[in-house]
Amino acid sequence: MQPNAQMEKRSAALLSISAACTMTALKLAVALSTGSLGILSDAIHSGVDLLASALTFVSVRISDRPADANHPYGHARFENISAFIETFLMVASAIWITTDACRRIFFHPVQIHYSFWPLLVLAVSVCVDLWRSHQMHTVAQRHGSAALEADALHFRTDIWATAAVFLGLIASWISSSHLGRRFHLGWLHYSDPVAAILVSGIIVYLSWKIAHRAIYVLTDAVPRETLSSVLREVRATKGVITVDQLRMRRSGTRYFADLTLSMPRQLTFQRSEQLVAEATRAVHRIVPGADVVIHTVPRSTSAESIFDKVRAVASRNNVMLHDVSVQSYEGGLHVEQHIEVPETMPLRQAHEFVRGIEDQIRVELPQVESVLTHIESEPATIEKPVALAQDEHMEAELRASAATLPEVIDIHEVLVGRAGETISLSCHCTLPDDLPMQRVHAIITALEDRFKLRCPEVDRVLIHPEPATDNHHG
Repeated sequence: MQPNAQMEKRSAALLSISAACTMTALKLAVALSTGSLGILSDAIHSGVDLLASALTFVSVRISDRPADANHPYGHARFENISAFIETFLMVASAIWITTDACRRIFFHPVQIHYSFWPLLVLAVSVCVDLWRSHQMHTVAQRHGSAALEADALHFRTDIWATAAVFLGLIASWISSSHLGRRFHLGWLHYSDPVAAILVSGIIVYLSWKIAHRAIYVLTDAVPRETLSSVLREVRATKGVITVDQLRMRRSGTRYFADLTLSMPRQLTFQRSEQLVAEATRAVHRIVPGADVVIHTVPRSTSAESIFDKVRAVASRNNVMLHDVSVQSYEGGLHVEQHIEVPETMPLRQAHEFVRGIEDQIRVELPQVESVLTHIESEPATIEKPVALAQDEHMEAELRASAATLPEVIDIHEVLVGRAGETISLSCHCTLPDDLPMQRVHAIITALEDRFKLRCPEVDRVLIHPEPATDNHHG
């Protein structure tokens, strides 16, 4: 939380304590001098507010602490605990007030000493409660403080409680006046304890609202509308198959969301990370600033081709796969593939490893009758080739081979080198822009084969195809 926000919340809590101290002292003094239970109940209510404000100040200081090893979600819930404790204080005061009011009504009536001062104190109390309720509510809404919001709610109900005491005191005064005796209004004498009971009812109602709100947060309850909106936004993210799980909780002003998303298993790590970022933004559109943790689960989809399923098996085993081909004859499918294994792996171990992958492919694709794998060594060392003297001869043979293929426009950037006993050749081959990749691959393969017939000593040939419009050969 920003320092300015912390200071504003603490200042509001201190103002609340100061106002509660002043009004409690004034009401208590007037109650003792007049004997009014209504004013005494209002003073007790203000006293409870004082304790509540003190709890609020302490809880606000604690809740502003950053997250630590023991509180990974922060300390914001101390405010909700504070609000929950306040309800016990309020209910206890309501029980005491109601008990004493019933005693005065049914057993021991008390004579009230009337004067102008009680009415003045009550009027001032209403003005103070109006002011501090507005202040606390504004700060609570701005910073999402549960404790300050509870205090603001206290002060709003204080206004009604004080108004009830004010009317009860006036009615009780009328009962003992000449007007009351003339019109037989002696029963209005009970207005003061009745007003006290009304204040108790307000306190109990307020306690229930605060306790309900605190329990709602402390039990990790989240509005159903919020969950539904988050689900809708995340499900609309392109690339997300399903939302398997969504859990949300709130601590202070911040939401925490844990999601499990199913995604196509053929996605790369980079693409999965992009989808996670998009899903996180979807959550933030509903609950800005939420702390979002997303777990992804790879899933097969109905859109997967046979090739996708074969590559998925290879990816699951963390091996490089290329040159996959699938043939269909005699009612069954036959898969051929190239798999790279570490260059130091013994043949027996490599064979058993590849056999396991082939078995997984058959499980994944029951219609596959056979799998034939070409096992290659995966390069793990950096080669340091040296130039050969006869590279001009090999370049001439390459160009002669290219001349037999009418689609080849140009051959350039020919490099020939030797690494140990291995001779390799690489070059760029220019082809028409609109040539389909299937035909491009066939031409490149044919060029490689024809060149190797002319130069069988070359072990490896790599030809890079490029379109005529992107030919940067000088």
